Amino acid sequence: MIDRDKLKDILTEYKRDFPQRWPLEKYKWEAVRCFQTAWDFTARDFEEMFTAATARTKDLLTSVNYYPRGVMRGFAAVNRDATKAMFSNLFDEKKDLAVRVERFREDAEHIRREYGEGIWKQHYQKLNAISTYLWLRYPDRYYLYNYSDCRVVAKELHSSFMPHRGAHAGNLIGAYGLFDEICDAIQQDSELQTVYRAQRHDNCWADTSCHTLTVDLCMYISRIYSKKGIGSGDPDWLPIGYSPELSVQDWVALLQDDAVFTESSLEVMRRFLDFGGMATCRQLANKYGEPKNFYNFCSVSLAKRVAEKTDCNVLTTEDESAKWWPILYVGKIDEHNADGGYIWKLRDELAEALQQVDLSRVNLYAHVSLPEGRHAAWWFSVNPVLWSFSSMGIGEPRSFSLYNENGNKRRVFENFLAARSGDFLICYESSPVRQIVAIGKIVKESDGENIYLEKVEGLVHPIGYTAVQAVPELRRMEYFENPQGNLFKLTRSEYTSIMDLIRDENPVDHQRVVKPYTHDDFIREVYMSRGHFATLISLLKHKQNIILQGAPGVGKTYTARRIAYAMMRERDDSRIEFVHFHESFGYDDFVAGYKPQDTGYVFRYGIFYRFCQRAANMPNKPFFFIIDDINRGNISKIFGELLMLIEKPYRGTSVTLSCNGMPFSVPKNIYIIGMMNMADTVSIRDYILRRRFGFFELIPEFDSDGFQEYMKKLDSDTFTALITRIKKLNAEISEDPRLGRGFCIGHGYFCGQTEYTEEWLMEIVDYEIMPLLLEYWPDKPDKVRHWGHVLRSVFYD
Repeated sequence: MIDRDKLKDILTEYKRDFPQRWPLEKYKWEAVRCFQTAWDFTARDFEEMFTAATARTKDLLTSVNYYPRGVMRGFAAVNRDATKAMFSNLFDEKKDLAVRVERFREDAEHIRREYGEGIWKQHYQKLNAISTYLWLRYPDRYYLYNYSDCRVVAKELHSSFMPHRGAHAGNLIGAYGLFDEICDAIQQDSELQTVYRAQRHDNCWADTSCHTLTVDLCMYISRIYSKKGIGSGDPDWLPIGYSPELSVQDWVALLQDDAVFTESSLEVMRRFLDFGGMATCRQLANKYGEPKNFYNFCSVSLAKRVAEKTDCNVLTTEDESAKWWPILYVGKIDEHNADGGYIWKLRDELAEALQQVDLSRVNLYAHVSLPEGRHAAWWFSVNPVLWSFSSMGIGEPRSFSLYNENGNKRRVFENFLAARSGDFLICYESSPVRQIVAIGKIVKESDGENIYLEKVEGLVHPIGYTAVQAVPELRRMEYFENPQGNLFKLTRSEYTSIMDLIRDENPVDHQRVVKPYTHDDFIREVYMSRGHFATLISLLKHKQNIILQGAPGVGKTYTARRIAYAMMRERDDSRIEFVHFHESFGYDDFVAGYKPQDTGYVFRYGIFYRFCQRAANMPNKPFFFIIDDINRGNISKIFGELLMLIEKPYRGTSVTLSCNGMPFSVPKNIYIIGMMNMADTVSIRDYILRRRFGFFELIPEFDSDGFQEYMKKLDSDTFTALITRIKKLNAEISEDPRLGRGFCIGHGYFCGQTEYTEEWLMEIVDYEIMPLLLEYWPDKPDKVRHWGHVLRSVFYD
């Protein structure tokens, strides 16, 4: 139910403002018409068709830090059939909507993990994007859903429905009910429909059902009406309605705090100001120097420091992650940028504060002027069969001879003599690799025989030769004019362009803020005794590879991630990778191999290879690779020659990979945590694992101090009674010769509640415990019925 009188008042203002808003908002009706015209499931090139069909969606599918359209195009490029099947299922009106929505999200995550792990940090196919696809396909049936907008609309109209975080498809279905009520009111408003028809042109969807009018009205309520009297700002700039609520005086004080506005931060601010107060990161990079990501990361890091210093309001997204840049800027899509770039504009208060402080001492341009004949960066090309950057450790000094195997001077010999300590190297491996694989640095200049260098960073995602060659600014690079040789000059603009390529695929996470995590945190969160915890830590440090095994519901996955936190002493998920083994998972998924594409086969590195590269870049920090159902995969097939390298004595030892003939080693700072149910052990694979892994059994911890404290907090006699009966059930399961302790019911089934409800506990019994017992005793229905009665009776005693 909604407040119809309030809606009537809003409609009056909406109709009055509609003609003025139409030029900015008509793209919604144009987007529907475009989609309806171009969408064709039978098209041979699905990516091209999808691109054309969604060409007019603008910020609906592409916004700041929100790229569902771009990622979906990438999905279509790597697996057309799987992407096509996602939409076929989503648009199948014979199926339940909630099932279709959840399946779409799951399929998107599957494609992301299989083809783009580490490239696509997330798939962005959330309710906002999914509702947009449904609305575009069936514009007379569905609406566009946005969590933040929906909450504002529900609040303004005093709706009985209010979306809640985490409800997913439930939110969407509830929102559709709210929108149906609004749509019904619009359909009865003949004056509004007349106003709309007066503005509509042939490129717009007719919208006879008024669903798109409903979408537009809801945005109006959220972004215009609800902000009236508050100062909503220019509707072109995003995010509308948000402000960090910092005054000019606040910004002036912050600008004088060196801990907040560092030298790099002030450089970014001065360049924004000099450029007119608004610019894209690429525009600043092209004019003032530094890679474009310098401006991105400096801005995000600065915004985090401002938030920490002032405790100002921070904008959050639907998944509750923070958006930092709006503290400093407002933004909008760059209409002249085909790649969907964004223009940032300094907030008015910050811009005014910058005018009040002296920035003359701050560098306007990056220092790029060098003495004649002197260059700060070089393209360093080597034959990887003879000399490989990939096998070098970070910070490990190496010498490189100025003379070849025959004693002759290397080509372009003067470049070796001109190189100076501190110069940067773009490290390129020639055929058969043909990729930029690392960034290096000269640590000691020529002594007449050698130069000395070190690897600063290994690239998790190497940059291929064709990608470099395609950049117009690099066409006159010295290396391309004659690639015979090793060391080639790079101009500052060439180096910047290459670094932009590198950072697009290998972003640097500057000044990550992570929370500390102590051993006491582990004990409090994981119901395990301190003695068992100490044993687990000791085993992992000793073997570096362990397997957590135990009954269903003992919390193996939960424990694995938190044992990593405990070893790291902080909650840093960037140093944790998670993968699930299954029968079809192979060496090419794990290490490297050739993957099919429409144009043939392409060589790709696997998830573990890329993880090793990340770990090698930070050799003094531990990294954790977690494998679920480790015994369900073909271990020899998946690991290949790495079965030896993962053993502790062979960490850091290089072997030649069978897939590309290049050297590779597993870093010493990687810890592997496998997980499996005791009941699932497969003997042959188990022997392979036991040689290389330590095994640690997790048991039901109903009697642990942590679980007992949890029971006290829930304060329920029914819950306590059920746990007592579960313990008796476990005793019978343990004594069953066909089952044993590996089939016991774990405490994890009952964790995670902040308050007790009978519905929650009954669902666990009926839909989790009882189906498990049916699997355990399929030929003993009387026993299953007996235990069903025993467990359910706690609710009626």
